[in-house]
Amino acid sequence: MPVASPTVKAIAWMMGALLSFAAMTVSVRELTADLHAFQMLFIRSAIGIVILLPFLQRQGWGQIRLTHLAGHGLRNVIHFTGQVLWIFGIAVLPLATVSALEFTSPLWGGLLAVLFLGEKMNRGRWIAFALGFVGVLVIVRPGLVEVSDGILIMLACAFFFGATGATTKWLTRRETALAIVFFMVVIQTLFGAVASTFVWAPLTWDQAPWLLLLSITGLTAHYCLTRALAGADATFIMPMEFLRLPLVALFGYLLYAEAFEAMTLIGAAIIFSGNYASIRHETRAPEKRAVVR
Repeated sequence: MPVASPTVKAIAWMMGALLSFAAMTVSVRELTADLHAFQMLFIRSAIGIVILLPFLQRQGWGQIRLTHLAGHGLRNVIHFTGQVLWIFGIAVLPLATVSALEFTSPLWGGLLAVLFLGEKMNRGRWIAFALGFVGVLVIVRPGLVEVSDGILIMLACAFFFGATGATTKWLTRRETALAIVFFMVVIQTLFGAVASTFVWAPLTWDQAPWLLLLSITGLTAHYCLTRALAGADATFIMPMEFLRLPLVALFGYLLYAEAFEAMTLIGAAIIFSGNYASIRHETRAPEKRAVVR
């Protein structure tokens, strides 16, 4: 039986990530009519703890330290806020629009990394910021169409997701990936437990499959993405991320009869082309420096 190449395996992992992200989005849409964002995040994080415990048992609890607890706390205040906004956005916007505006989060993350982590701007990053701004204007079209509350919510969500990326990068210099994920589910379980007491609604068995799907895909999406990036270059893998938009748009059309918005697709393509230009510049720069004697 032939063995699949690393590239084929990376593509398979990326397909798993894309399907996980799309399924997570649909599960949130299915739950928003009956459950508040706080309650969803509490249940998702609590189930996440149960899923992670066997991995920690196998890899060792020694990596779980309290040295950088303040950093974990800051990261999860930011991330929890972003997720609440994301759920609100999914409740009021077409799924394709939500995914398109999410593509701006790397731009905010890059800007915050320059301001607070000492990273430097370069031509690729300037291109990403410029095209990201243009792409948002194409989607939002201020002055031509009314800018809804949902659009503003998702733009704020993208900022918080970008800030999450910057704080995560700071933590990766000090903590393992498993430790970061563990503190995420523990801290956000506490946040969700407190916040959901004010909005708690009785659970039904009909919600159980969607809650389980939300919890599982919240972990598998990031795990599959990490495995994909480990198996192939980022310049090959990251452009595939754009496939999430038409996939989510297809789910929105089939499940909720949401029309395809051409300007949303065009704006998302512009935003993503900026992200791709930045990735290309980052990965080619070391090669150019190596040639120079």
